[in-house]
Amino acid sequence: MKLGKYFILLILIGFCGNASAERIKDITTIKGVRANQLVGYGLVVGLDGTGDQTSQTPFTVQSLKAMLTRYGITLPAGVNPQLKNIAAVSVHAELPPFAKIGQTIDITVSSLGNAKSLRGGSLLMTPLKGADGEIYALAQGNLIVGGLGVEGADGSSISINIPSAGRIPNGASIEREIANPFAAGDTITLHLMRPDFTTAKRLADTVNQVLGPNNARAEDSVTVAINAPRDPSQRVGFMSFIENLEFQPGDAPARVIVNARSGTVVIGNHVKVYAAAVSHGNMTVTITNTVNVDQPGPFSRGETTENVESDIDVTEESSRMFRFPQGVTLSEIVRAVNQVGASPGDLVAILESLKQVGALSAELIVI
Repeated sequence: MKLGKYFILLILIGFCGNASAERIKDITTIKGVRANQLVGYGLVVGLDGTGDQTSQTPFTVQSLKAMLTRYGITLPAGVNPQLKNIAAVSVHAELPPFAKIGQTIDITVSSLGNAKSLRGGSLLMTPLKGADGEIYALAQGNLIVGGLGVEGADGSSISINIPSAGRIPNGASIEREIANPFAAGDTITLHLMRPDFTTAKRLADTVNQVLGPNNARAEDSVTVAINAPRDPSQRVGFMSFIENLEFQPGDAPARVIVNARSGTVVIGNHVKVYAAAVSHGNMTVTITNTVNVDQPGPFSRGETTENVESDIDVTEESSRMFRFPQGVTLSEIVRAVNQVGASPGDLVAILESLKQVGALSAELIVI
């Protein structure tokens, strides 16, 4: 794998010695307590000539006709208004857990057609639907657009950020609630954000030490079930207590991650190398062309000619070899590579070679 000159090396050294304690709320989620995505289709009006070119976006005209029909206005057959102050948009939002009717949420509005800018526009009332097709919120309001687009008469233009998308803070009101299983059943189920059997067991052990034995059980590397009171008010206080408990999670597995696009190398703290020897060296080939001019003798009627001579010079740095002892750690790997002056690209090549010969005790991931 060839990596660029400006390859960036990022080494993340994990917990040294005893890992610091983590709160349960920081590394877990509660089963059923999640946000839901909403999406809708609407029209933005009031634009200053930067809307859709209706000749190229017929769906914008269709939407306008449908809206006018609902208000009792019917356009003559075959008439397609050419408007530049209207744009068809998609509207999406995230419905948070436990959201109640009458609360408001932020929405994002994005152009669907070829509108140049949504600055100064207003979103007309747009229903937002969930994955089940039901309407959960109604969106409407004036857009806040962070981008800027300017175009001159000669066709030159300049664009700052993205003027074809904007947001409306508190732009949608919730009209339907989503049933949540938080208060159902005799248990609360926690899901680890990073699956790990050791972490799941330690979490369950921590809860059992506080609440008593058999109150928590690790069902797999992700799921931990905890007995909880059935009364909703007691359950809220119970979860407030549980989520603030601290314990020591299990260590992350040994991994080396290489991002070939950004040139980033991440090496976990538990990466080790078995006994191996590595040779590092470079060869430089320099070719220099010299032009010699041959002049003919006086009165010889000869012609001036050019003679090109090539000089090839090969310079090879002395081969540098260093040895990794059995079970060498991350800091020793980096120190050894730095001592021979290897670049981050060389480090990646060395790690790949060690993995191929079976001397790297870690998972090598290239993304």
